[in-house]
Amino acid sequence: MTSLLPEDTHNNELLSQVHPPDWKNPIPADVYNLVAIGGGTAGIIAALGTAGLGGKSALIEKNLLGGDCLNFGCVPSKALLAAAKAVHQTRQGKEFGFAGSDAIAVDFGAVMERLRRLRASISHHDSAERFAGLGVDVHLGEARFIGPDEIEVAGQTLKFRRCVIATGGRATIPAIDGLQEAGYFTNETIFSLTDLPRRLAVIGGGPIGCELAQAFARLGSQVTLLQRGSRLLPRVVPEAAELLTNVLRREGIDVHVNAKLERVELIAEQAKRLHIRFLNGAARTIEVDAILLAAGRTPNVEGLNLSAAGVKFTPKGITVNGFLQTSNARVYATGDVIGQAQFTHAADAMSRIALQNAFFFGRKRLRDLVIPETTYTDPEIAHVGLTAEEAREQGLAIDTYREEMSRNDRAIVDGDTEGFAMIHCRRGTAQIVGGTIVARHAGEMIATLSLLMTHRLPLSKLATTIHSYPTQAEVLKRLADQYQKSRLTPGVAALLRAILRWR
Repeated sequence: MTSLLPEDTHNNELLSQVHPPDWKNPIPADVYNLVAIGGGTAGIIAALGTAGLGGKSALIEKNLLGGDCLNFGCVPSKALLAAAKAVHQTRQGKEFGFAGSDAIAVDFGAVMERLRRLRASISHHDSAERFAGLGVDVHLGEARFIGPDEIEVAGQTLKFRRCVIATGGRATIPAIDGLQEAGYFTNETIFSLTDLPRRLAVIGGGPIGCELAQAFARLGSQVTLLQRGSRLLPRVVPEAAELLTNVLRREGIDVHVNAKLERVELIAEQAKRLHIRFLNGAARTIEVDAILLAAGRTPNVEGLNLSAAGVKFTPKGITVNGFLQTSNARVYATGDVIGQAQFTHAADAMSRIALQNAFFFGRKRLRDLVIPETTYTDPEIAHVGLTAEEAREQGLAIDTYREEMSRNDRAIVDGDTEGFAMIHCRRGTAQIVGGTIVARHAGEMIATLSLLMTHRLPLSKLATTIHSYPTQAEVLKRLADQYQKSRLTPGVAALLRAILRWR
């Protein structure tokens, strides 16, 4: 029986939608056009897309429909971040002329109740009943291949012409002495908390670790953030990572890089002692009440009996070619289970191109997708395409245009001046190859760059696009203006002066 903690009306409502206790699996069709294994975004898009095109599809989920995004990822984490941001902004009230205070009382139980309520209210979008109503056969249970075109689930056999494996991933549990005995949280359990940990250690300085470290610190936890690498957010540009590190430290988070957690010991009913070793050989111990693991993701491939289907995989995920096809020509894999671009929006896009390739002789390649990435800290850090370092590694000459948020009028009046926007273009052209935005609303703003890159529109198009004033998005138009000014060579300037004199 699938369950969620705590047991309350909101979690019961969630379960009634995404894993109904009285659900009866349908009698399988003679053969399905497509069977999707995994009821997260990637599997849902594959199954619904097939049904919408008039095909017969099945969706298999062993746990909760909606996957990580609804239940343990995007939705609950952003609800928590929103509450933490509201607390932080209230504390900063003096800047806006009213009495802010560090002594604001946070009702953590109420914060988490709101999270569960909002998650439940969204869950009908991913409900078994809704999918069935849209023509998808929903099978709840654990899927297991029994042949190259057959899957067994809950005692029934489903035959397919095409299959999409979209079983996602889970938090990696590092082999650390004493960790299992001391206990820990992952993204699948942290949102079940009802009491705020007084002292929290976050292991891992990627997007999940940074977001939740900032949220829990703003809600009142004493947070220590440990990153094994030399900086936080290794996938973003160094200056963005450095800016965020300074912000987190200013907000009271004890950030350590080049730090390896070697051993954990339980010293009381809840208290744990962490033994840390730094790259320079120094050692330190800290005591905490809770540990959150955010040190990477592991693909969910266990139990699928992939060998029976002839599907190859490695510890990094299921092996696919550029068209998302596995070693079994009938079977595709999309989303986190392939170990690339592990984002909800990427999973959505992957399944769309997999459907085209599977049924319509498509040749859509994963490498052609323009996939933005956003870390939802405050400020947000959004990125798309190549960084300057990646461009250099590829031997690509670039021109870089940069604008500080401190020069943006809307950012100034909102008090959001920490950050910048940066765009890289192929040297001597307006072709955008990448960009980074660090700003309060960077995740919204990066869509403009994604649009330009996807449709291969030049940066100059932004210079002739009218933006509302005042908005933070104007910073992108400023970058386009920089490009336009770069075209004003001495020869062009002399020609313009001559025209003006003649006129």
